[in-house]
Amino acid sequence: MDDFLLGCEPDTLSIRAGITRSQFGEHSEALYLTSSFIAPNAAEAAKRFSGEAPGFIYSRFTNPTVTAFEERLAALEGAEFCVATASGMSAILSLCMGLLKAGDHIVAAQGMFGATQQLLGNILGKFGIETSWVPATDVASFRAAVKPNTRLFFVETPSNPLTELVDIAAVSEVAHAAGAWLAVDNCFCSPALQQPIKLGADFVIHSATKFIDGQGRVLGGAVLGPKEPMQEVFRFLRTAGPSMSPFNAWVALGGLETLRLRVEAQSASALAIAQWLEKQPQVERVNYPWLASHPQHELAKRQQKAGGAVVSFEVKDGREAAWRVIDHCKLLSITANLGDTKTTITHPSTTTHGRVSPEAREAAGIREGLVRVAVGLEAVTDIQADLSRGLNA
Repeated sequence: MDDFLLGCEPDTLSIRAGITRSQFGEHSEALYLTSSFIAPNAAEAAKRFSGEAPGFIYSRFTNPTVTAFEERLAALEGAEFCVATASGMSAILSLCMGLLKAGDHIVAAQGMFGATQQLLGNILGKFGIETSWVPATDVASFRAAVKPNTRLFFVETPSNPLTELVDIAAVSEVAHAAGAWLAVDNCFCSPALQQPIKLGADFVIHSATKFIDGQGRVLGGAVLGPKEPMQEVFRFLRTAGPSMSPFNAWVALGGLETLRLRVEAQSASALAIAQWLEKQPQVERVNYPWLASHPQHELAKRQQKAGGAVVSFEVKDGREAAWRVIDHCKLLSITANLGDTKTTITHPSTTTHGRVSPEAREAAGIREGLVRVAVGLEAVTDIQADLSRGLNA
């Protein structure tokens, strides 16, 4: 990052960090749609490939537009190094493949995104990497799960879809005492609301598909952390190629410029909708960190700037009632994506967590009557009116 940006506020960094202008002096970030880059001579090409000299080589692992995105996101998260990936799941895969080997052990929080559970529990298991699952809210369980070969703690906070929180500072102490790293999936909050590295985490994971893009246009992901261990993550990406495309990086760069404005507005709307849902007779329970009824409300106030845009609630009479709510909404989009300017609604137990076993879903509290709403930028009254259609169906 340029020296003149050191000490600048996040609002400035979200717009100015990571800009490298070409000879043409473009004002906006340039989009470099090229597969490879030309070296001036054979000796310089050799130096670039060996790492002796800086310079772009091949867009699988070096591209100016992708680098701009990486530098800007690193500035916002307070991280030394960032590797951009093709999706949020490829970010988690790159972290694990870069840092872990057969025989290593992961301690992971229960109730995470279904695909994350599949990756850690099933896919990595085929390669000799074991995962133990513990309650996200119980720090003592993290400590009790430690083994001599524990290398990584992996958490998601707030969790998808129950908005359970992990005490990042406390779990980081447990991880470091065990000689392990802590990685935090910061998808629900984004750096606009939470900076896990400042709370003690070693690595941060993002699905840039969500709030960072913010308009449901492209896929993307990122891993951020200390420069030295991140080189192993970069080496995996360089070889295996789960890379972010230059076009997607260019779109995500624009998303970062408005990230705080969008997330703060969405959080304010989500709180209003959560408070309204608590008053509806058809609703048994509402999950939202900024509600006083949330069991970890005080922790949320300590480590987040707002509650985020995701609200989940449980209706009476199980799946039939939940599907009836969803099917009678006319404004809300029935899709499992989140972080969009358009409000989305989904049934977690049959979509995002459909591949998780019924026993694991029940243990995590993801029941058949649960509905998840990711609040967008529409008027709160219109979102409430649409939910009312479903609740009154």
